[in-house]
Amino acid sequence: MPGSQSLQRPPSNDPASSPLPPDHVQGDFAFEVHDRIDGFLGRTGTITTPHGVIQTPAFIPVATKATVKAVRPEEMAELGTQAVLANAYHLNLQPGTDVLDAAGGLGKFMNWPGPTFTDSGGFQVMSLGVGFKKVIQMDASRVTNDEAMSEEHERRAFVDDDGVTFKSHIDGTKHRFTPEISMRLQHEIGADIIFAFDELTTLFNTRAYQEESLERTRLWAERCLSAHRDLTEQRSHKPYQALFGVLQGAQYEDLRRKAASDLGTMMIDGQEFDGFGIGGALEKENLGTIVRWVSEELPENKPRHLLGISEPEDFFTAIENGADTFDCVQPSRVARTGRVYTPDGYFNIPQAKFKKDFSPIQEGCGCYTCQHYTKAYLHHLFKAKEMLYSTLCTIHNEYFTVQLVADIRTSITEGRFSEFRDAALARYKGKT
Repeated sequence: MPGSQSLQRPPSNDPASSPLPPDHVQGDFAFEVHDRIDGFLGRTGTITTPHGVIQTPAFIPVATKATVKAVRPEEMAELGTQAVLANAYHLNLQPGTDVLDAAGGLGKFMNWPGPTFTDSGGFQVMSLGVGFKKVIQMDASRVTNDEAMSEEHERRAFVDDDGVTFKSHIDGTKHRFTPEISMRLQHEIGADIIFAFDELTTLFNTRAYQEESLERTRLWAERCLSAHRDLTEQRSHKPYQALFGVLQGAQYEDLRRKAASDLGTMMIDGQEFDGFGIGGALEKENLGTIVRWVSEELPENKPRHLLGISEPEDFFTAIENGADTFDCVQPSRVARTGRVYTPDGYFNIPQAKFKKDFSPIQEGCGCYTCQHYTKAYLHHLFKAKEMLYSTLCTIHNEYFTVQLVADIRTSITEGRFSEFRDAALARYKGKT
């Protein structure tokens, strides 16, 4: 099955030699760089965790509340998923991180045997807190405003130098996140890879506020490292959890490079970051440039995770500029509204033209949905508001996305990345 290699350590690139030591090792976590893209910063690699390995580049599907919506963990494994990412904000509110800790951690709780990630909850605190719900403003053409928020919703989050106070989007109860609290919650969730607590800004924010926020995030990063070290010692009977620092700085080169340099060299009482997350609001046309800026500053021997990316053209741009892993809710979210992806672009199943189309979403696709069901049947399920629709279309979209990045990884290993990129993007036309 696709992805079955994810629980095995790959052989050395040179079969005649002994395996080389990993580039970065901490506890049960390690990262090795393998092949590189000529003329670019991109590479393949292996991330080793207590629950298996991740061959990079890799797409990490989002299981926000310990589930990829509508799809069983077993089905996610069958379609080639190597790891999943859950959310500390949501799991803290429901069912509570103490429940996951008592269950033996995220993986055991959701019956997922492979590697797991959790983000810090910072995105949800900020996006839900300022009323943007599921998105942060990505359009720099709008008027800058440090009090920016949705006009339709009340402000639910308030930032100070110590942390963030916010109201639950579920019941309005008041909560507090600090770097120390975020670290404790993520340790209780028990993911293999966790992220430092950071302040997420929008492109509305002024340059002055971006600078202030970047310094606040730097100081929070120091506190995260210290708390992580203490929690690791206190919970020494648990597998080691790798901590990734998160880089902000919006679209300013000097701020992005400063963030990468600061966190890339940061060490608190012997504890350093095991990898890095590239976060924050940015415009699509600047994605590759920003990834390149931080990749040039970060340690070469540690993995780089790009938060919230899943469009085909973005993968190629980010990978050639140095990103190793990605996560995004997009494949599952749009599946539930009717959008499905193919190598030629995406389309919407609810369109009337598919009512009597008895072909699969994508001819030759290896996913379970395309092997067993037609567009006409999926169209019927959607119109009838049957829950099975979400399951089948999510399986296809996640398979498409996971497999695309796996194919990019193979193209790098085989020394044909540029040719594969050009052919794939020439074929992919966006909306069909």
